[in-house]
Amino acid sequence: MQVYLVGGAVRDELLGRPVTERDWVVVGATPADLERQGYRLVGREFPVFLHPQSNEEYALARLERKTGAGYRGFATEFSPGVSLEQDLMRRDLTINAMARADDGTLIDPYGGRADLEHRLLRHVSPAFAEDPVRVLRVARFAARFAGLGFTVAPATRALMQGMVRDGEVAALVPERVWREMERALAEPTPEAFFDTLKDCEALPVVLPELRWNDADRAALHSAIRQSPDVGVRFAALLAATAVPQIQALCERLHVPNPHRELALLAARLGDGLDGVPGLQAPALLELLESADAFRRPERFAKLLLARGSRGGTLPARALLADAAAAAGEVTLAPDRMRSLHGPEIAAALRAARIERLERLQSERRRS
Repeated sequence: MQVYLVGGAVRDELLGRPVTERDWVVVGATPADLERQGYRLVGREFPVFLHPQSNEEYALARLERKTGAGYRGFATEFSPGVSLEQDLMRRDLTINAMARADDGTLIDPYGGRADLEHRLLRHVSPAFAEDPVRVLRVARFAARFAGLGFTVAPATRALMQGMVRDGEVAALVPERVWREMERALAEPTPEAFFDTLKDCEALPVVLPELRWNDADRAALHSAIRQSPDVGVRFAALLAATAVPQIQALCERLHVPNPHRELALLAARLGDGLDGVPGLQAPALLELLESADAFRRPERFAKLLLARGSRGGTLPARALLADAAAAAGEVTLAPDRMRSLHGPEIAAALRAARIERLERLQSERRRS
């Protein structure tokens, strides 16, 4: 039985990047061999085990055979006779198809190290075209490594385009599209994810609601500087998209509610957030209420960041932040509360908030 460190840990070590998780491949063993050593089986579709001490994943070397359409259409074969090179051949990109032996020897049968040096995202074999998820993964790796100068190899781009034309990409399930998109939005250059999908003609297939024009790209690029938060970046990306399109995209991809709500809020309020310097206090309070700024202050702060990525003016955002903080601190004295009933309480609180906003506006005009 031989054990090899594989995949991203080897790649990131060669790039001089921090290694956050390690995956291992076991060659020449059976599930029973690992179970006798205390490994715990966790894989459903093929044998993946957790190490009894480190809890790191150890997978038996395996082969994959295409049996149907889409990324689920595979049969997995594993046995002690499957070699490390055969296991590495089924991987997506050459930079992810390297391994290290116990003695530190690099096993690189498909030129991954050279592709790292040449900053290329290149497929390992023609079998790449059998799994449409790999189109999304290449786009996500572009989002991670574009800042280091990585580009998609021309032959890989052509292969991805062929997968789109053959209808393979249309078989992707929406949940997987969102999972890869969400991960890409957290990367250093998420705009490269959408650029890559557009370049291989997959964008209209997997994200038909997204326009992805120059303004969208600029907004997302700006959002990277504003915040690492995926929700802020998602909202900035869609802030100029029509509300029905955002609703359709979020519904189809099963986007989590916090991201969905923030994106819809940014689109609905839109340019109205930039007109706040000219608003009277009652209208300013109405805007804050429509953004749910008092009950959801953290989301409101994200809304301002998302809007700022779309060119929202700094004075308008500063006024909104100050107004939300000032009006949010307003309370009614206990003796006043005791004298009010039902709707009177809400009316009195609203009047007090308007008064506080008027003072804030007066203070800002004098400063």
